[in-house]
Amino acid sequence: MSASFACRLSRPGVVCSLGSDLETIATALFTGQRQLAVSDDFTPGRALPLGRVSAPLPDASGWESGQRSRNNRLLALALAGLGEPLDALLAQVAPERIGVVIGTSTSGIGETEQAIAESGHDGPLPASFAYSRQELGAPARFVAERLGLGGPCYTLSTACSSSARALASARRLLKSGQCDAVIAGGADSLCRLTVNGFASLDAVSDAPCLPFSRQRRGINLGEAAALFVVTPERGGIQLSGVGESADAHHISAPRPDGSGAVAAMHQALTMAGLAPEAIDYLNLHGTGTALNDQMEATAVNDLFARPPACSSTKALTGHTLGAAGALEAAFCWLALTHGRLPQHVYDGDYDPELPPLPLVGQADMPSTPLRHALSNSFAFGGNNASLLLSRDDV
Repeated sequence: MSASFACRLSRPGVVCSLGSDLETIATALFTGQRQLAVSDDFTPGRALPLGRVSAPLPDASGWESGQRSRNNRLLALALAGLGEPLDALLAQVAPERIGVVIGTSTSGIGETEQAIAESGHDGPLPASFAYSRQELGAPARFVAERLGLGGPCYTLSTACSSSARALASARRLLKSGQCDAVIAGGADSLCRLTVNGFASLDAVSDAPCLPFSRQRRGINLGEAAALFVVTPERGGIQLSGVGESADAHHISAPRPDGSGAVAAMHQALTMAGLAPEAIDYLNLHGTGTALNDQMEATAVNDLFARPPACSSTKALTGHTLGAAGALEAAFCWLALTHGRLPQHVYDGDYDPELPPLPLVGQADMPSTPLRHALSNSFAFGGNNASLLLSRDDV
C-alpha cells in the first residue's frame, strides 16, 4: 500500500434501517437481515418496501426553524454516534481548522412537501415554513453550526455518489493542508419527491430487491446518515484511495460498457498503490435494476481477472441515495474491523446473462484477514466514485 499520504477514518456514526448502534448494524450486516418496511405513505395506493429509520431521532423543536428537517435529525443522531472521536477532535483541534463536507440529494425537501400539503396549491405557505431547510447546503451548515466549526463547509449533491465524493473531498482538504480534520459523510431522508421520482422511471420494485438476480425488478429506497471524523493519521482504517469519473453517458442510464466505473475503481487502486488482486471485499453499487447490475458486473470483470468476494448491501437497507456512499463505506469499515463479510441477500437465481460475480453467501467466511475493501457508488449522469479502505495494523 502506498505510504504517500495517511488518511484515517474514525469509528463511524451511523443510522439506517438496520439500527443506530454499530453492533446492532454489524449483526444485521453479517447475518443478512433485511430491514425493509412495507408502506404506501409516499405512494398512496401502492405499498413499497422501504428502508425506513425506526430509531428515535433527536427532538428538533428547540432548533432554529431553518434546521428542523428529518435530514438534520438523522445527522444529529449520526453525530452522537461518533462519540469519543468527535469529543477528542473538538478538544484538540481549533474550530477553524475543522472542515465539514456532507453529501445529500434530498436535504429538507420533505418538510417543503409537508408545507405545501398544509397550504394547498393556492394558499400561502405556513408561517413555520423555512426555505433554507431545503437548500442543498443546509446539511453541512447544520453540522458546522451545531459544533461551532469555522473551517471549509459545503455540501455535495451528485445523486447516489454524493457522500462517497464527500469523503474523497475530505481527503483532498487534508492533503492540501486546508484542514487538520474533516467531518464527512452524508444523509438522505425518504420523501415523496424521490420515491415518486424513481417510480416514474419504472426503477422501483414492489417486492424486496434482488440485485444481480434473473428476477430483479428494480430498487427499494431507504434513508440513512453516516459520518466519519477524517484525519491525516496512520493506523486504524485508512481511506487509502479514491477514484472519481464522470462519463456523462445519459441522464439516468449507466454507460453500458462500464468504462466510467472501471476508471473510478482503477484510480482508487492506483492512489493506494495496490493491484486489483489485493482487494479482499468489494461492496457493489448493486441496485437491482437491469441496466445498473449489467454495467457493474461487466466493469468488475473487466478490471479484475478474478473478482473478489462481493455483495450489495442495498438489499438490506434499501438504496439510501446521497447517503449510500458513506453508509457503505461504514459497512466496509465494519467488515475490516470485524474480519467478516457482509452478506449478499437475494433469491439465489443469478442472472446467467451477467458476467459472473462471487457473491457472499451465508456460509462464506474469509480464509485470511481482511486488509482492503473497495466500495462503489454510481450515480445518474455517469457520476462514478470508488472508495478504497485499508486496515493499517502498524
